[in-house]
Amino acid sequence: MSARVPEGTEASARVPEADELGARLAGYAGRAAAVAAVGKDPVNLPMIRHWCEAMGDTNPVYAGPGAVAPPTMLQAWTMGGLSGHAGRTGAYDELIGLLDAAGCTSVVATDCEQEYLRPLRPDDEVAFDTVIEAVSERKTTKLGTGYFVTTRTDVRVAGELVGTHRFRILKYAPAHRNPPAPRPRRPRPVVNRDNAGFWEGVAGHRLLIQRCTDCGTLRHPWLPGCNACGCPEWDTVEASGEGTVHSYVVMHHPPFPAFDPPYAVGLIQLAEGVRMVSNVVGVPYDKVRIGLPVRVEFRRYEDAGDAGNAGGDEGALVLPVFRIVEGEG
Repeated sequence: MSARVPEGTEASARVPEADELGARLAGYAGRAAAVAAVGKDPVNLPMIRHWCEAMGDTNPVYAGPGAVAPPTMLQAWTMGGLSGHAGRTGAYDELIGLLDAAGCTSVVATDCEQEYLRPLRPDDEVAFDTVIEAVSERKTTKLGTGYFVTTRTDVRVAGELVGTHRFRILKYAPAHRNPPAPRPRRPRPVVNRDNAGFWEGVAGHRLLIQRCTDCGTLRHPWLPGCNACGCPEWDTVEASGEGTVHSYVVMHHPPFPAFDPPYAVGLIQLAEGVRMVSNVVGVPYDKVRIGLPVRVEFRRYEDAGDAGNAGGDEGALVLPVFRIVEGEG
């Protein structure tokens, strides 16, 4: 298996420019990391079964009388767990300590290579030796700057070499990254002298509808005069907030900053007879249907904004949305 780290251009300031560290690390190549270490458990059927179940491997050769262990379990029999192995020499710990002290405090496994000489069978007692096979020159990757360290483990049973496992890690100093850009603000409504009363009502969690004082016609959106009789005089009626989905669309594209498509935008028929456009919430976007009952809900969006916009408080935006009424319709 392999998961190689792509090379980039960023470097960490904590790795010295003159690669004196690299020369010192190279001296560890060929040194033993573990000598005559033994597996903590013999090869056994329960572990084989757990492995096969986890991997979804139903090959019959791994079960029943005469079973063998999956070859890719080779490393499993040599792992020391949290307490480690008695056969460790300390050289590998010294190597990692030098890297940590140089600021290479992060690690990622990059790839491994395994060679299988014969299958392992239940009751095989595993012993192994591990050597630090290579330490690379200083490398710069997108993750940061550091060194690739390769170890080779020779696995034996009763003195017979049964497999070899090479494991490579990148021990690196994390690259300096720019902080993520702040989430874009939601667009602010245009508030003017004709509709300011509506947004003042929204800030107070009231849904206000204009009413002509001459003919009594309700209207939305807000206008400077009645579109039925032309009278410029008006007052307001507070809507109950009840309504139904008259029509709707689901927004997929184009994407807009501060919005997470897909989402449903509905034309809501209010109980008072006027219609209003807003988001439909409370059910997945693909469950919105014409005729579903809704009720207004005032949502407060906290992001960096300007004082005096809808919602009143600096940075806050209050908008009316319509939530599907559960159990109705």
